[in-house]
Amino acid sequence: MAEKVAVVTGSNKGIGFGTVRELCKRGIGYVYLTARDLQRGKEAVEKLKKEGYKPFFHQLDVTDELSVKKFAEHLKQEHGGLDILINNAAVGVASYVDVTYEDSVRVLDANYYSILNTQKYMFPILKNNARVINISSDCGHISNLRNTYWINRLTKEDIKQEDVDAFVDWFLNSVKNGTLNKDDFEEPFVIPYKISKIAVCALTRAQQREVGRGISVNSLHPGFVKTDMTKSGGDLTIDQASDAPVYLALDIDQSVKGKLFWFDKTEKDWADANQKLHPRAKDFTS
Repeated sequence: MAEKVAVVTGSNKGIGFGTVRELCKRGIGYVYLTARDLQRGKEAVEKLKKEGYKPFFHQLDVTDELSVKKFAEHLKQEHGGLDILINNAAVGVASYVDVTYEDSVRVLDANYYSILNTQKYMFPILKNNARVINISSDCGHISNLRNTYWINRLTKEDIKQEDVDAFVDWFLNSVKNGTLNKDDFEEPFVIPYKISKIAVCALTRAQQREVGRGISVNSLHPGFVKTDMTKSGGDLTIDQASDAPVYLALDIDQSVKGKLFWFDKTEKDWADANQKLHPRAKDFTS
């Protein structure tokens, strides 16, 4: 296992930081802690080194295509490729209720389009039987939607990236044009975030259909975790929340592909809109 190479995006704090620690603890030879901010990233690495771990650091802004390209070139040159990619980097919304175009673009850039950047440059260097974990949310389950057109289009078996792109474009255009209908959603809260995470889960299925070479791509709801994004609210500690990502990265059978998992390591049927696995209003107001 020592020769494996793992990358966790957005990992200078929160779930990503805990996941890096756990991968190091499990004996992965090259674990890359990445961060947009150089200083914060280096400080996070130093903190783990004081705990006895030896992660590597590389600056990475997942919203910057050139930054992702440079990092992929580094991984190819230094290691010949990549075994584990955990797309963890994400941002929250500026307002639980209000939806603005500027904030929607910011959230989609960080939470969805960034994964298209890693797909473009890191998927080609994934080694055979590599594992990709896209960190999503219960906000990403299809039951968050009421719009039957998009439910049907996103849950079809032969989904492609262009379907997901169209979904994101539909949302952004509706916000820009003032035609957003909140009745298209089960709960009218954190809508840009929900769109981004629904898109991540749908893209996971599209990626799995295309990737080949024995590679597995799964998505994960890591739970309601005590992080900066949740303003330290939540049910799980960072250490507890890092268990499921590492389970998908190292322990689950390689045959499990294109699925959605919950923080307790149970598989959920993402395409079943009747499951009602979406968060409720109380989850945002408690």
